Amino acid sequence: MTSRVVVLTGASSGIGRAAAVAFARRGDRVVLAARSADDLTETALACGNDALVVPADVTIREDLEGLVGKAVERYGRIDVWVDTAAVMAYGKFEDLPPEVFDRVVTTDLLGPANVARAALRRFRTQGHGTLVLVGSLLAHVTVPYMSAYVTSKWGLRGLTRTLRQETRDAPDIHVCSLVPGSVDTPIYTSAANYAGFVGRPPPPVDSAERMAARIVRLAAKPRREASVGATNRVIELGFGLFPPLYDALVTTLIRKGGLSRQEIGPHDGNVFAARPRVDGGPGRWSRTQVGAAVGALTLAAGVSARRLLSGK
Repeated sequence: MTSRVVVLTGASSGIGRAAAVAFARRGDRVVLAARSADDLTETALACGNDALVVPADVTIREDLEGLVGKAVERYGRIDVWVDTAAVMAYGKFEDLPPEVFDRVVTTDLLGPANVARAALRRFRTQGHGTLVLVGSLLAHVTVPYMSAYVTSKWGLRGLTRTLRQETRDAPDIHVCSLVPGSVDTPIYTSAANYAGFVGRPPPPVDSAERMAARIVRLAAKPRREASVGATNRVIELGFGLFPPLYDALVTTLIRKGGLSRQEIGPHDGNVFAARPRVDGGPGRWSRTQVGAAVGALTLAAGVSARRLLSGK
């Protein structure tokens, strides 16, 4: 087994943390970056492989230049760079404070652009490297109450495709995209919220560890895109082939599945600054809740389809 040098931005929680642990267990040397030094230290302890901790914000290019410098200083190269850093905001577009919308886009779109710039510069210098950018199913479809996140992920999808085109001249440099569906991570409860209810991942929900395992596979055998989620392709198909039906159902899906019943006042979450990671929360689904949600959505689908076919 060949040990690699892996940089992970967004390693303090969720998919990034799970990926860091997975790479470390494989025997890779990991460099962990995120805004929260305390959460990074916890991730480093979980990795147990003399992980290098470098607090950094993906929206600050100087931070990423310093991250590259420290990684190369210790290990001499960077073989893989995985970017999972992201923030989220709930609420109708017109209810989101403009500064919150802008910051989400800055973090979730311009942040990965900064990462890609730093990573590709290093890969060009050394002649090889694999960049894994974590996108979302919401880069392929749209949903209400998450306009800033959706806008960012659609932009990231376009950027990733362009980067693949521009690195065709370098066969040992790879740009990959992971497309997760719903994943059980703290991003939902740490999100800014102007929707009135705490967010949660709509079912079916995957684990961060499953996404991490797919990232490790991408690093070993790079491919353009890996979509991970039981219903990802079905949802994409409905979005593309049946727009009126999709649009009629998606608001119900988010209200029933994407928002819990726990009320919450307006707040900006961790959009502007790191906050302590909180695992779990009111967003977790029981089997009974999943069954009820699926039943409600099936009924809504039948009613909507009937109305559309009848022209009413």
